[in-house]
Amino acid sequence: MERTGLVPLFYHADTAVVIEVVKALYRGGARLFEFTHRGAHAADVFKELAQMATEELPGMYLGAGSVTDAATASAYMNMGASFIVTPVLREDIALTCNRRKVLYAPGCGSLTEIARAEELGCDIVKLFPASVYGPEFIKAVAGPQPWTRIMPTGGVTTDPDDLKQWLAAGAVCVGLGSQLITKDLLQSKDYDLLARKTSEVLSVISNVRQS
Repeated sequence: MERTGLVPLFYHADTAVVIEVVKALYRGGARLFEFTHRGAHAADVFKELAQMATEELPGMYLGAGSVTDAATASAYMNMGASFIVTPVLREDIALTCNRRKVLYAPGCGSLTEIARAEELGCDIVKLFPASVYGPEFIKAVAGPQPWTRIMPTGGVTTDPDDLKQWLAAGAVCVGLGSQLITKDLLQSKDYDLLARKTSEVLSVISNVRQS
């Protein structure tokens, strides 16, 4: 997360669609992917995705997002998830991930929640929904807690100026879902366009960090 600065996230009930999306993200330079656990058979989709990634996408780290309980987190880790993301702070999930030394990024919306997450061993916390808080929230947190690493998700866009604001405020990485993997792109099945958009976003992130 720190190295690339980008965590794309996506869910689709069709395994073939998810695989094409992840392959396109990989071609564009992404090396992390958060599969959001939403559908009734989401775990089945992830299992096939993980098997494909192991065989065809060296260096690609898959994680599971929108996880709501420790049992589900454990199930995804058993299928190869390298990180777990949740919309809220769940202490049971933190303990489960810590036992396996798997990164857990909980959704937090206050300095108190962030501090508790860090006490539970979370190296990175997710600011969600980021659009409600804005880059200034991250900048403000850095004052009393310069060690805190935040990943804004929910409202971050692919616009270069928007990305620059989040990164300049101190975001360690950004989570991008429908702003990157758009409905139009999925309908047209233009996966080459997704690869190009991913490359462009990573280029912006790299340039901001070097400036």
